[in-house]
Amino acid sequence: MWLEVESHKFDRPMSVIIYQCLIIPNYLDGETNVKVVKENVEMLKKTFEVYEDRLSKFKYLAGDFISLAELSHFPTAYYLMTTPHASLLDEYPHVKAWITDIFARPTAKKVVEMMKATA
Repeated sequence: MWLEVESHKFDRPMSVIIYQCLIIPNYLDGETNVKVVKENVEMLKKTFEVYEDRLSKFKYLAGDFISLAELSHFPTAYYLMTTPHASLLDEYPHVKAWITDIFARPTAKKVVEMMKATA
């Protein structure tokens, strides 16, 4: 279920935010469409509200164990942290702790290094 939520409610707005905030200004020499970003940040906030509720009851989305749901969120969450909208997580302390926990894993740190090397 959480993979479906990620696919439809997390990845979709995040893809737009990443494209607008990272790809267009850094690789296409264009300007970010602030209106489009704002619309997608609002969609992402709704998703984070659901995640916040779930993560207030469990350590991870699927329960008290790490699952594919966390792993599949990792790359997109990483890019969120490189946008001006990383502070959005301050509004959702359980979501922020969840992402921090995922990023602290040794394998996640290795993946981040590989992501940086290919950027």
